[in-house]
Amino acid sequence: MTQTLLIFIRNPQLGKVKTRLARTVGDTEALRVYQILLEKTRVAAQGVQAERWLFYSDFVEKNDAWPEADFFKKKQADGDLGQRMEQAFRTAFEAGASKAVIIGSDCPELTGEMLQRAFDSLDEADFVLGPAPDGGYYLLGMKRLEPAVFRGIEWSTERVRTLTLEKIRAAGKSCTLLPELSDVDTETDWRAFQPL
Repeated sequence: MTQTLLIFIRNPQLGKVKTRLARTVGDTEALRVYQILLEKTRVAAQGVQAERWLFYSDFVEKNDAWPEADFFKKKQADGDLGQRMEQAFRTAFEAGASKAVIIGSDCPELTGEMLQRAFDSLDEADFVLGPAPDGGYYLLGMKRLEPAVFRGIEWSTERVRTLTLEKIRAAGKSCTLLPELSDVDTETDWRAFQPL
């Protein structure tokens, strides 16, 4: 029984991360915020017993803040977000994963305990999903690849979660919902998080 955590991040480069946030705070501050989000994501990932696969957006970085001893590093596949996630899950299951959960690096409230809860919920349900207030999700997990959940989705819209859940139901599968947690995409999101 291998549980695999898939982590999607952007290479932390000035002008290439948190572009919606950067519109109001500038590229330098957006990069600083993203570095904080990456650190929180890394701590959460290291807090769960799982194989950890780290997928970079552009190129694999060696000797960065993500130790090779803890993270198996890869580059994301080509295509839109759905195609990239589908390929990541496919690779994990082909490598022998019995459960796989994917997260991004935008959810500072995510913890190792919540990740373990996600894996545990797959003992009972076919899928697990962590809803975000913007209509998307911060986490998706499954026990076997179901490509439909990545296809025909209008990514980066408020309909992502609804469409995903519809596809899970249409496939006759069950899904556990985790507590709603906020992503950080804009200056308002970041300000709302900071007091925590």
